[in-house]
Amino acid sequence: MRIERIEFEIVEIPRRKMFVIATGSSDRYTGVIVKLHTDGGIVGVGEASPSRGVTGETPETVCALLPEIEKKIKGLHIEEYEKIRERLNSIKGNSAAKAGVEIAINDALGKEAGLPVAKLLGLYRERIPTSITIGIESREETLKDAERLLGEGAKVLKVKIGLNWMEDIERLKALRERFGYGFRIRVDANQGYSVKTAIKVVREIEPLDIEFIEQPVKWYDVAGLAEVTRASPIPVMADEAVHDADDLLKLAKARACDMVNIKLMKCGGIREAYLIAHLAERLGMECMIGCMSETRVGISAGTHAALGIKNIHYADLDGHIDLEGDVVKEGGVKTENGENSVPMHLPGIGCGL
Repeated sequence: MRIERIEFEIVEIPRRKMFVIATGSSDRYTGVIVKLHTDGGIVGVGEASPSRGVTGETPETVCALLPEIEKKIKGLHIEEYEKIRERLNSIKGNSAAKAGVEIAINDALGKEAGLPVAKLLGLYRERIPTSITIGIESREETLKDAERLLGEGAKVLKVKIGLNWMEDIERLKALRERFGYGFRIRVDANQGYSVKTAIKVVREIEPLDIEFIEQPVKWYDVAGLAEVTRASPIPVMADEAVHDADDLLKLAKARACDMVNIKLMKCGGIREAYLIAHLAERLGMECMIGCMSETRVGISAGTHAALGIKNIHYADLDGHIDLEGDVVKEGGVKTENGENSVPMHLPGIGCGL
């Protein structure tokens, strides 16, 4: 089947509450839903979730680029994936826009084959625990959110930190004091600390059984990240510092991290995530599939990647949970009792719009 055209639409969905991290705050999600039409009648769906601070994109830049992508890949068979990938990679940057199209292509390939994308990738597992995120907020609000989430079955909490290191430590101590050690905690500083502060924080929170800390310092400070990693008693995961395989090799050479967070929107799609995860495996690093704020289209795609790839040991695929609405009418990812799964009887990414 040949690619005929790309249809796209900006969607804006309010959040249930203001979400605050070290690099900013938001009260709504704005992204782009992509539909890739083929001459065989199959329509692949995808999502682009741009971030000016992470991918350098906005919904408007995504929509401006998609017609150019359409020109590059129009007329190709969806099976000609390497040609499609080559033409997408001829575009510099714009990873979220490319991810939206690439996810749609994988959805179409799965529909043509009659298989879910997770099975096309290798199907290593059928469900995966996902962390549920608590933004930067007061101690009282943190405890209130944690009580609700744990009551709903969450097995892993991801706590955002990075604005005030003393308050960060107190919030984490309060969580353990109130709820004990029967669940996992991960923390994500979103580049919020200096090297000195990051080292101080990881040493202070070590007794709290923290699973790992994500991106404690600026994405470009490879030497600083390596210094934190050497000094940290807690595993350090790179996030904003790794967009592609070249970034991973640079950090590995500098021994700058222990683990890596792969996001489809950072790397450009499902197959690029597959490539990075396999490279990381050879380098002795475990991986997580993470997400931006996304609807269940993007989160479903990320979940298929997490289920299909062996070296995905962790998932942070909760970007849909605090949105007030959803574009998916049937199928798609389910988050139940702290785990993500997808309907294996539906082909592609399994999202009906």
